Formats: sequence, structure tokens, C-alpha cells
Amino acid sequence: MFSPNSIFLYIIAVCVILFVLAQSVFFLVRAYKRGKQLGLSADKLKKTILSTSVFTIMPAVSILLGIVTLSKFLGIPLPWIRMSVIGAITYELPAATSTANALGISLSKMITDPKVYSAIAWVMTLGIMPSIILPPILMKKIRGGMVKLQAKDEKWGDLFMTSMFLGMISAFLGMVFADVRSGLKGWIPIFVLLVSAAIMAICGLLIKKCNAKWLETYAMSISMLGAMVFAVIITPVIG
Repeated sequence: MFSPNSIFLYIIAVCVILFVLAQSVFFLVRAYKRGKQLGLSADKLKKTILSTSVFTIMPAVSILLGIVTLSKFLGIPLPWIRMSVIGAITYELPAATSTANALGISLSKMITDPKVYSAIAWVMTLGIMPSIILPPILMKKIRGGMVKLQAKDEKWGDLFMTSMFLGMISAFLGMVFADVRSGLKGWIPIFVLLVSAAIMAICGLLIKKCNAKWLETYAMSISMLGAMVFAVIITPVIG
């Protein structure tokens, strides 16, 4: 009988994770050496590594929650691989859900049909391919256009970058408002979104009014972690 938690899948998952870790260490070492070549002090490099590590650890909590969510019906190995490489539950869960709905399969229990399991894995993989293939092809042109825009008008360049970021975030708002008609439980994502925004606003005020410049590096991580803690607390209460 097929098992999503088979030893074979665990071996593949461990190999992928080791590759990701090796790649991270490789580029960390190269970046450190390059920083030294550019004349950056060891203290500044260590401070940069520390700040980026914290910024990495905070989102890793959401990735862990994503693995837990997906493992309920896909087992641990596949979500472990997917979230370690892609790291976006906002893509992985909708991809799995849409595939299961198309096949008429419920995700309330572990999937033991190898055809359904492979179909979900293929949709997850093929759906993300454009984001892997297109950036190397289009990034140079896009970046060149952005540099030209910022050179002509720095203010409009900053507005354009902000608009792109907000546009990316807006693409996932459908998931936030998808279940608002299902009662108070459907409003949980909105409550979490508002709490995250409130925490970010508080950090912004502390940076501006209290001159807490160190928060500029950690504000997003703090708002993400605070929202996740709030979600863990409010979900059992409402749901």
C-alpha cells in the first residue's frame, strides 16, 4: 500500500534538504569573502549576517506551520521538500486544494492513492516552473527598466517598486476574503491581517517617533511572528 511517509520519500527529502543547506553555506561563504574584498569590516559583515539570520528564522516559523498543515494529507516528506525549496504555503496549499477538488478528493484525511498523490505533486511542481524559468530570461530587462526609471525620477521609481510589492501581496487577498460568508470563522484571516498591519504600524511609529532604527531590519519579521501567534490563539477560540 502506498504511504506518503515511506522511507524512500524521507531519503529523497533528506537529500534535497542537504543540497539546500550546502547551497546556502556556499553562497554565505562567497558573500562574506566578497564583502571583505569590497573593504567591509568584519563587524559590519557579522552584523549583516546576524540581522539576515533573524529575518530568515522568523518566516521559517510560517514555513514550519505550512509543513504541519500539508502533512495532514500529504505526509511529511513532500511538504518538507516543497516548503524548504519554495517556502510559500500561499502557493502550495491552493495548488494541492485545487488539484484535489478537480479529482473530487477530500483533503481531510491522508492521501493513500498514488495517482492522486502524484497528480498533486505534479501540479505543485509544474505550476511553479514559470517563476523558475522566466526570471533569468526577463530579469535583466525588468531591472534595466527599473534602473532607468529611478535614474529619471527617484520618487516615481520608489513608487513603482512599492506598487509592484503591493500588487504581489494583493494577488493573495482572494484567499483572505474567500470564506467571509461562512460566518465568524471565515473572518479569521482578516483579523490576522489587521493584527499584522497594526504591529507593522506600531513598529513604524517607534522607528519614526522613538528613533528605533534597529526596527527597520526586524519590523516585517516581528509583524509576521506576531500575526502567527495571534492566529494560533484566535483560531481555536473562534473555530
